[in-house]
Amino acid sequence: MKNSHNRRNFLKISAASALGVMAFGPMACKQAVTVDRKSFGVGLQLYTIRDAMAADVPGSLKKISDMGYKNVELASYADGKFYGYAPAEFRKMVNDLGMDILSSHTQVEAAGITIDNAQKMADDHAALGVKYCVQPWVNEEDRNVESYKKMVADWNEVGRIMKGVGIQFGYHNHNFEFANLDGIVPYYDILLPEMDPDLITMEIDFYWATKAGQDPVEMFNKYPGRFQLFHMKDMSQQHDPFFDVVKDDITSVGAGLIDFKRILAAKETAGMKYLFVEDDNQGNGQPFEAVETSIVNLTTKILV
Repeated sequence: MKNSHNRRNFLKISAASALGVMAFGPMACKQAVTVDRKSFGVGLQLYTIRDAMAADVPGSLKKISDMGYKNVELASYADGKFYGYAPAEFRKMVNDLGMDILSSHTQVEAAGITIDNAQKMADDHAALGVKYCVQPWVNEEDRNVESYKKMVADWNEVGRIMKGVGIQFGYHNHNFEFANLDGIVPYYDILLPEMDPDLITMEIDFYWATKAGQDPVEMFNKYPGRFQLFHMKDMSQQHDPFFDVVKDDITSVGAGLIDFKRILAAKETAGMKYLFVEDDNQGNGQPFEAVETSIVNLTTKILV
């Protein structure tokens, strides 16, 4: 009798356990693997979704917030406004979605900038509350030794003015800065030596640096502390180094060939503080799907 009673109790417990697994198991598993993506502090360069931002600013920002992006870097500043909004208005819109505006791309042309214009740009960005303001591009006609030298001198001045309102100026590379111009490689022979490291930091774009045949880790070792911002974009094809702005094989972070784990292992040497996902091609017509893939890969495979 005792054995029979024990057996019945065992069967009851086993059945209850099975029901518990059926009722709570999947939910428990789902909860166990749920990732608070915002806790990783991943940013998005909004140039990645520029067409969507042009069509619907509030809706586009909500989509990326819902995906788990914590920070944004802007790519639309004109006439004192950001994406058509006054600085305080745009800042509130982003903050209300649980995100922060860390950085903004804005162009200082080779023709130069007046002190008044630079101060206006600095004051507008200070009202926005950014930590960084970044020079993102050099026009093709200005990619020569003389223009690079003049621009660096101007950028140092802009950096000094930005510093006065608590903003760090920066420079974002492509691949053309690594081209050899009659024995001079602008990135290494002009930009890094002549930029004041206290006034200008580097926002390194891993896709473009890799396309130019550069090893980011070697760059960090040679110029430690100069790279506060990382631009994360991946590539699907390996080529010999080239210096034309050809970007057909940009893909989501973690879906291509770049070893981001190796690069991020050297982030302290680099001086990295923040990283941003970027896709110049807007996900080849599917921008939100592409940036969703990037943040999933970052928060489940690369940053863990």
